[in-house]
Amino acid sequence: MVALSINLTPCYEREMPRKGRKLGPIRLTEVAKLAGVSPITASRFFRNPEALSVSKRERVESAAKELGYAPNLAARALASQRTEVIGVLIPSLTNNVFNDVLRGIYDASEGSRYTIQFVNTRYSILQEEKLLRLFQAQKPAGLIVTGINQTEESRAVMEGMNCPIVQIMELGPDPVDMMVGFSHFDAAIAAVSHLIALGRKRIGFLGARMDPRVQRRLEGYRKAMKDADLFDPNLILTTSTPTTMTLGGMLLGDLLAQAPNLDAVFCINDDLALGVLFECQRRGIAVPDKLAIVGFNDMEFMATAVPSLSSVRTNRYEMGRDAVTMLIEAIEGRRTGTPVVDLGFELIVRQSSTLGSS
Repeated sequence: MVALSINLTPCYEREMPRKGRKLGPIRLTEVAKLAGVSPITASRFFRNPEALSVSKRERVESAAKELGYAPNLAARALASQRTEVIGVLIPSLTNNVFNDVLRGIYDASEGSRYTIQFVNTRYSILQEEKLLRLFQAQKPAGLIVTGINQTEESRAVMEGMNCPIVQIMELGPDPVDMMVGFSHFDAAIAAVSHLIALGRKRIGFLGARMDPRVQRRLEGYRKAMKDADLFDPNLILTTSTPTTMTLGGMLLGDLLAQAPNLDAVFCINDDLALGVLFECQRRGIAVPDKLAIVGFNDMEFMATAVPSLSSVRTNRYEMGRDAVTMLIEAIEGRRTGTPVVDLGFELIVRQSSTLGSS
């Protein structure tokens, strides 16, 4: 998908001329006069609408619509050295995980003067670098970037953008500016430790796409298994193929071929976990008695599956919401609290990993 570009061209000409007047640019003073407010108040509406009373906001907004007026973003950008756009870089438009993040972003920005502009990096660090340079040229008010594994060039661009930036979805030791997320490494350790506590010893790992966040989950799996003296490389099966439920079933079949005494599996996301459950049902493998399953992200269908599926719950909506809140506070000179926010995670235990005969 082509990245969405930000339109910075003047957009204040109306479509139809008013009676008795030539078609031309509408001035802010005309909006103010029609709304019965001062030009300063009208200007404040377009810069910071929440600073006005509800009555004045409604009057200015109504006058602007009647006259066909919209502020000239290009001129404003030249005057302020930045637009009122918050850029968002996410790696996928089809992964349901990011739907919740975007919902939090849009909910938190609603009612503010900022416009959300998102682009898709397609899990490519080179595409991310290209899109960061695009945003750099367009002078956003702030930026939300997924992850912490940027190239040196991308990081240099981010550090030189002269606007607040929030990295989301994970945590790291060296944020460009601000960060909100959780530890994928620790979350994986918690999931695997839960399976170990059930008495499972042949715990498999199924991974797909293997982006940096998935790699950290694999590192957590290795740590938990090694600490319990249970690690066996034959229990790990990964692919660079994008994840699907169908792929989950296929991977389980391949893993059983190389580790037939498998008694549990940790899947890097819920799509794979649901595919594993379906494959177990096709093969007559009892869940959880013969095979326990734990997924990651805790999508809605995990609770409604039969049997219900355990998963690591991640606070995706809150990540998007908090990122925008932190950005707006920073843009408006109201930075508060720590620049790094750990939202944590929660292991949700359901029927697929309860005590049973292993």
